[in-house]
Amino acid sequence: MTQAVVAIGREARFKEIVETMQRWKVGALPVLVGEGRVIGVVSEADLLPKEEFRTAAPSRLEQRERLDDVRKAGAVTAGELMSAPALTVHAGDTLAQAARTMAYKSVKRLPVVDDEGMLRGIVSRSDLLKVFLRADEDLAAEVRTEIVDRLFAGSAQQVTVRVEDGVVTLRGPMPRTSLLSVAARLVRAVEGVVDVTFEDTTPTPAATGATAQRQH
Repeated sequence: MTQAVVAIGREARFKEIVETMQRWKVGALPVLVGEGRVIGVVSEADLLPKEEFRTAAPSRLEQRERLDDVRKAGAVTAGELMSAPALTVHAGDTLAQAARTMAYKSVKRLPVVDDEGMLRGIVSRSDLLKVFLRADEDLAAEVRTEIVDRLFAGSAQQVTVRVEDGVVTLRGPMPRTSLLSVAARLVRAVEGVVDVTFEDTTPTPAATGATAQRQH
């Protein structure tokens, strides 16, 4: 998350909003009241109806089906333009939760608030993608200590963890299928992991029988 956030008050005028977006090169601004409580967000999409309907009045169909856009075309202040209540995430939410919210709501950034709704930062799509820059060595160490050593019990020392470009490969005697599903889910939940694969080195019954015959 980015802690230095540009925000506006609900009385900010249309031109001031545009100028602020241009100056700071952002596409959305949280709207604050009081000591910093987030009550809404003004985005570029909220401003566009002003230009869209500048030279032509909305048709009757548009007035019925795009009531909110028609209203914003006549808006002047942030309080009139903002989308409210604000779509936010909490400071304690995971990156996965933030990513799901962005995907479901088709937004590029989200204000980060505390339990009182006070602004603490903003998270963008680029912030979410930075997690995939984690070093492969760091990912391997976390997967080893937090997942393999705990989940694979007695066979953990026989399982190797290899990570290349964020893809985790676990190689060794693999447990039952149900436990593998759990392991896959836990590994993919590690921030920065791209995918996970398994290489099972457990001897097959046929191979075990052949070995026994050779020993006799």
